[in-house]
Amino acid sequence: MTTHVFIVDDTTFKYHLEYMFAGTGAKENDVDFNNLPTTKLHYSTENNLVGMMADGCRIRRNDLIIFYLQAVSSKKKNGHDGMFFGVFQAVDDCIFIDGNDKNQFLKKNLGKSLTFRLKIRPYEVYSKGVTEWAALDEIKNICSPSQMLWSLIYRKLKGNRGNTMITIYEAERLINLISTENNHKPLTIPTRHSLTYDANDKCITTVPGTYNYKGRTGTLNIVPRLANKYSRKNAHEVHLQMYITQNIGRGTNTSLDNALDIIGKNVEWIGNEVSCGVGMHRIDVMISVEESLTKRLLIPIELKSGPAYKEITSQLEKYINWIEQYYIPNRASIIQPVLICKSGKGLPTKIKEEFNKFNTKNGTLPLIYIEYSINADIIVFKKVSY
Repeated sequence: MTTHVFIVDDTTFKYHLEYMFAGTGAKENDVDFNNLPTTKLHYSTENNLVGMMADGCRIRRNDLIIFYLQAVSSKKKNGHDGMFFGVFQAVDDCIFIDGNDKNQFLKKNLGKSLTFRLKIRPYEVYSKGVTEWAALDEIKNICSPSQMLWSLIYRKLKGNRGNTMITIYEAERLINLISTENNHKPLTIPTRHSLTYDANDKCITTVPGTYNYKGRTGTLNIVPRLANKYSRKNAHEVHLQMYITQNIGRGTNTSLDNALDIIGKNVEWIGNEVSCGVGMHRIDVMISVEESLTKRLLIPIELKSGPAYKEITSQLEKYINWIEQYYIPNRASIIQPVLICKSGKGLPTKIKEEFNKFNTKNGTLPLIYIEYSINADIIVFKKVSY
């Protein structure tokens, strides 16, 4: 299962715990394109919102949730370092939407809009958090740079990620740090009690009574907007990414799962916008699949909203280089690179030659090339031989 880290502050954390939900949002206008083909938003605003939707759509039922409590300056009252608290669990697949308007549940209490939300439940909750320093900077028990929590370090460097996934081995390390901080004793939650955050003692605690979440829980549907941009030949990679994170491995689009050859296999981890370096390199989608008891595939997926073109594999080569140095040492896997492009008028010979050269050069499984097409809001993915 995937572990997701949500950012909170001293105000919002209390309500997340009491009402058992996690959420992200932005100051931009409401999502006027959900389940609709058009929008009045500027394309950059729309893409930012779709990116947050993609982050939430990778969540699956029973995934783990950890909160990162933002630091407060020591010059202010109750100042503290950034801290990680956990562990919680997702109640359902995917996030839901509660529009950015006056009727948004708890908006006044939170002091901000959290449009994209997810119900959670306690899993193995510890009272004390582990500091950002202990999790990201302390290296006394680190034997290799690859063992550091790079997903969170990259998020810190690049910012703008209110919901960040971390790898399975990173989650194991972070949860162990939280457990150790609490002498491996989870918090006991008495019957008819709720969790809350004590800002004075900087810890999760319990209070008598229960809180009922009563907000709107609208479903997300990007297909009409994606189909519209596809038909108009507008860039739509982030929309395609959201669609894939929402549907991959769930059996909701069998052509996608069949093209990736993952039907009947366990998709143990899903990531999107996976940072792989201190630069701006990010893998559009990456999944880990248990193919058998002895074989695990790591599948980095590069998305393009246009047909394949010359040197299209160059980014995948950089991703593979990073994966081999930073990921594989922690979780042995066979790399299966995938390229998904818009359906064109056949695959040129030069592109086929590039694919074969890529396969010869890299010690991975042969590149899987997939094309997609959209007709009447129906999205079809097809594996293409070369």
